[in-house]
Amino acid sequence: MKTYTIQEINHILKGEIVGNTTTSITAPEQLAEAKDTEISFIGNKKYEKFWATSNACAAVVNNDIAIEPGENCAFIKVANADLAMSQVLEMFAPDTPVFAVNIHPTAVIDASASIGHHTKIGAGTYIGPNVQIGENVIIYPNVTILDESTIGNNTTIWSGTVIRERCHIGSHCILHPNATIGADGFGFRPDPEKGLVKIPQIGNVIIGNGVEIGANSCVDRGKFSSTILGDGCKIDNLVQIGHNSKLGKFCIMAGNSGLAGSVTLGNGVIIGGSASIKDHIVIGDGAIVGAGSGVAADIPAGKVMLGYPAVEARDALKQWAILKRLVRDANK
Repeated sequence: MKTYTIQEINHILKGEIVGNTTTSITAPEQLAEAKDTEISFIGNKKYEKFWATSNACAAVVNNDIAIEPGENCAFIKVANADLAMSQVLEMFAPDTPVFAVNIHPTAVIDASASIGHHTKIGAGTYIGPNVQIGENVIIYPNVTILDESTIGNNTTIWSGTVIRERCHIGSHCILHPNATIGADGFGFRPDPEKGLVKIPQIGNVIIGNGVEIGANSCVDRGKFSSTILGDGCKIDNLVQIGHNSKLGKFCIMAGNSGLAGSVTLGNGVIIGGSASIKDHIVIGDGAIVGAGSGVAADIPAGKVMLGYPAVEARDALKQWAILKRLVRDANK
């Protein structure tokens, strides 16, 4: 078990210790669930009231927190408790699954594939012809990487992931279990004789550096050229990214959201959970689409959109308030 003193944790966070605790800290935990050997977090003044009933011996808190920690308890005050929390979690993180050998004997690796130094490949993995894998890559069991694909340095690919032919993954990426990169885009056209005719999808997927893709998410290959995810994009579980869509840098897509084909997202766009974006839509830099919204028209940079169909957030809130009044008046 990993344990740290409050001073050792603060050495990493470089905050200000208020109060003191001699307890050896064994784990991080949320306020309501924390035991007397655990450290918690207060990232907003509205949560101050919960400290009185918490059993935690310490907390990482924002600088503006006004309460005192109490007897044999301590706070570490920092500029941003949420960011500091990520550092504490990293300190206590358990070790990842162990590889007994760097390349498991049951992995099938084509002779033409290139494998970088210190890369680990798990049991049952298939790596096809002319695949290029960089250094320090971790590929867990039962991953499939098909012909002519490339994987950058320090990328981690979890079990069940499929990377289809000619797709390119950057460095320092994380692909969670059962992600699918480069499946065919959804392209069909009616034909009076054959019914629905499949449109060949001959493009690929290009994923930048530092991208994370959640479990069971799908990034479809382009019909003509490439579906592109820019550096630093973070994609949640169960997300669909349609063919020829292009995401700028540091976009976020929450769970169950989806882009139809040829959607363009600028830099720093945030798509809320279960939001749906129509094909050929352009969403400008820094725009936010609220959870459950349906986008059927372009969105300028910086706008916040809500509703189905999505409208500017302030207009959506006005509409909801009017509907609420109408219902209330109708029930009088």
